[in-house]
Amino acid sequence: MEKYYITTAIIYASGKPHIGNCYEIIFTDAVARYKRKAGFDVFFLTGSDEHGQKMELKAAEAGISPKEFTDKCVDEIKRVWSSFNASYDKFIRTTDDYHEKAVQVIFERLLKKGDIYKGAYEGMYCTPCESFWTPSQLVDGKCPDCGREVSPAKEEAYFLKLREYQPWLEKYLEENPGFLYPDARAKEMINNFLKPGLNDLCVSRTSFKWGIPVSSDPDHVVYVWLDALSNYITAIGFDGEKGDETFDKYWPADLHVIGKDIFRFHSIYWPIILHCLDLPIPKRIYGHQWLLSGGDKMSKSKGNTLYSDDLIKFFGVDAVRWYLLSQMPFTSDGNITYELFIENFNTDLANTVGNLVNRTVTMQQKYFDGVIKSPKNTEDIDRDVIETAFIARDEYFTAFEDLKLADCCKAIIKLAVRLNKYIDETAPWALAKAEENKPRLGAVLYNLLEGIRFIAVLAEPFMPETAAKIISQLGNPVSDYDSIQNYGGMKPGDKVGTPEVLFARIDPKKLLPEIEKYYAE
Repeated sequence: MEKYYITTAIIYASGKPHIGNCYEIIFTDAVARYKRKAGFDVFFLTGSDEHGQKMELKAAEAGISPKEFTDKCVDEIKRVWSSFNASYDKFIRTTDDYHEKAVQVIFERLLKKGDIYKGAYEGMYCTPCESFWTPSQLVDGKCPDCGREVSPAKEEAYFLKLREYQPWLEKYLEENPGFLYPDARAKEMINNFLKPGLNDLCVSRTSFKWGIPVSSDPDHVVYVWLDALSNYITAIGFDGEKGDETFDKYWPADLHVIGKDIFRFHSIYWPIILHCLDLPIPKRIYGHQWLLSGGDKMSKSKGNTLYSDDLIKFFGVDAVRWYLLSQMPFTSDGNITYELFIENFNTDLANTVGNLVNRTVTMQQKYFDGVIKSPKNTEDIDRDVIETAFIARDEYFTAFEDLKLADCCKAIIKLAVRLNKYIDETAPWALAKAEENKPRLGAVLYNLLEGIRFIAVLAEPFMPETAAKIISQLGNPVSDYDSIQNYGGMKPGDKVGTPEVLFARIDPKKLLPEIEKYYAE
């Protein structure tokens, strides 16, 4: 069985994740589910980044130790991930003993090789981003990444020789198109960061203690990126010198899924670190867009932060997963408001998919006591529906391989819309009035049930609970990808299950005031 190793970035364990933070875990979960369904041996990693000055300060504000603070945050992160049915195989914490020991070995190994050297750093420091900047890099005197205030800082530090490996990285990127994905993100990294020239990377700090101590120089702690990025190899058994069976099996990673704000660190620092360690480079690093709230980046200070608990409370987990995956464009930021959410819920889920499934299963029960009939004497209109199903399937697979998950959702909806139209065209209720039309009615309903089965198979990575409910209503037919190579997975003579409303249409005039009241309380 072919392996597939996929990771999210590890989330900073400084508080409760908002819905924008959740996009990455849901996206990665959908890809992992897709690959498992396609027959791959998948290892899906996520985790938490727990060291640094910001964490030390937040813990002090809360009056507890950094470890106590991060423990609470990680518990909350895991709860949120679980609420989305995230099917990860491992959750790594950068405070895990095995990770800390491996990072210490990695640091000493690179130090011994001469890839890390001791120096001093002077510049403008952004505490939230844990980044040093030169005055020329600032934007209006503030951090170019987050827009917050910076302060002058100078301290002794160790550095990784990025400049020395710039020619190697430029050659690697040139010889491996598609490694950084999408292409626009790759061009951004090359033009904005590589071509102007790299500065050596600060990989230790002395101004705080909440970090992994440098073994040979305990006044220093390993700085964020060498610590955090190493999680992708330590989590699967790399001890700093060598890997175990799990590491040998799964490395290199097939896909890192990364937010565009930290794509630079993964596309420049990470390959160079791996090159210095004589390890293979990941096959692909994908930089995704942000989910905005009302057109702005989510921020507590702006009061526009949405949380998964609230959205799941009002709409259900699969509806939230569907919105995030279907409404995030491939090349631009997505947007979420309650008004947009309700519109998408009603259009895609209630009116199109939910209504189709309920109508069809109800008619099968009403006209044939649930017993599935054989689709004899196929007509042109039936062949058109079958062709639409195959086209939607092929578009779905092509889009998934390109990580264009919103396009996968469009393919699913395209098939559902065609099936709804097919109901109107064939009018099963009219066919049911005459006994001589019963064979034709049986064929029409068979085509509908089989099309719905295609939808359930394709929708499973996006809406796993809903897909399972649909399959149950169909009478538990086959639901793997091989089963949609042909239009005939439903077996005549079997019985469908009990119809169940999947998504009840929402009246925005009723729900929006309820939501306002909920937030006001």
